[in-house]
Amino acid sequence: MITLYHNENAATLRRHLCAVAARPDEVMALPGWSVTMLPGAARRMRQVLRATGAALVYGDCWLRQSDGSLRMAKSEEWQPGALREELDMGPVWMVSPVAMESALSTFGHEYTYGMLYALRLALQRQGHVVRLGEPLCIAERVETAADQWAYVDPANRERQIELEDICSAHLKAVGAYLEGEPARVDRTNTDEGEWPVEASVVIPVRNRVATIGDAVRSALSQDADFNYNVIVVDNHSDDGTTELLDSLAAGDSRLVHVVPDEEGLGIGGCWNTAILHPACGRYAVQLDSDDIYSSSDTLRRVVDTFRRERCAMVVGSYTLTDIDGNTIPPGLIDHREWTRLNGRNNLLRVNGIGAPRAFVTSIARDLLFPNSSYGEDYAMALAISRRWHVGRIFDSIYMCRRWSGNSDASLSPEKLREFNHYKDSLRTMEIVARRALNRD
Repeated sequence: MITLYHNENAATLRRHLCAVAARPDEVMALPGWSVTMLPGAARRMRQVLRATGAALVYGDCWLRQSDGSLRMAKSEEWQPGALREELDMGPVWMVSPVAMESALSTFGHEYTYGMLYALRLALQRQGHVVRLGEPLCIAERVETAADQWAYVDPANRERQIELEDICSAHLKAVGAYLEGEPARVDRTNTDEGEWPVEASVVIPVRNRVATIGDAVRSALSQDADFNYNVIVVDNHSDDGTTELLDSLAAGDSRLVHVVPDEEGLGIGGCWNTAILHPACGRYAVQLDSDDIYSSSDTLRRVVDTFRRERCAMVVGSYTLTDIDGNTIPPGLIDHREWTRLNGRNNLLRVNGIGAPRAFVTSIARDLLFPNSSYGEDYAMALAISRRWHVGRIFDSIYMCRRWSGNSDASLSPEKLREFNHYKDSLRTMEIVARRALNRD
């Protein structure tokens, strides 16, 4: 077994990887793990590698807990859109020597941070990747896994730039990289037909009686020099949310309280209900039922960005807070990895784009959201950025309030893996779409 370590410099790591290419059927233990192979596991990996002609074989493991017990740790399914650096492919790999040699030959230089990330993407280009849904080893973490917010931490900016370069090179190699400036929105997209108001704040909600009042009052208190309304799509709440919204709507005609005829809608389905509603304005601006805008000029700033930059989508920045508005780590989330020229390509590498998100309604109506309750906004951002300019606001205009009732609070490893797999599937479809666009 060849064991790799995080603290190895690029030259040493390359020597170890070259050793894998020189020693057929060698098991490679990834950095951050102490590993004991299970009996017959290496032979099993070797058989699958040879029988399938794969470039890379990986699988699951038994994870040693702090109390000495074992827990099954499932690796994530690989797919072409699995471009996240943190994709969990287990602690041990077996790589085809031919694929390894070919992959290493594609490296233009030694990477300081992203050697293994570059290797994985390069191996994908050499042949297919096989996941074994079975435990191959007993593993124990010897290094702490990266924090979920690490990619937006300014201290990690140098690392993120290198990872962006690696991913961009991969997208170019597979024909999915988008060159040049995206299109700007013209009058046919924003001025066609009559719009009841200039902007609509859209709030999907189900059973948030504790927070929906704050969200609605935040939206209705916006100071704007244009007409706007607030469309709340109440997804059949049964905890008092419906009654509260009826009361608020009775006091302010700008609040449009919609209960869909259909059941079975996710957040994306609720968004479609809102943007297709006849009361929806020229621009549709997101506000989650747990959250509030950071000031009374948020809506005005979003609309000003639409008008000034002629963009199809505007994305702001937000501050993480507790339910009382106290800032909690990491504080400001501004997604500065989004750049004017390469943001839409780099979006395929990262899991988010920021908040609040806002859309030219006519374009969103043409695309529509997937009927899911996770990643629906990411899917829309991918589709819009494929063709259109996305405007960014990099200072905080939104307060994302974290509390025990959040739908993404305390996600289990299984649920997080499910969510990540879904976003990888969105990226896979987007890669196909972008390759087709580049061929046209």
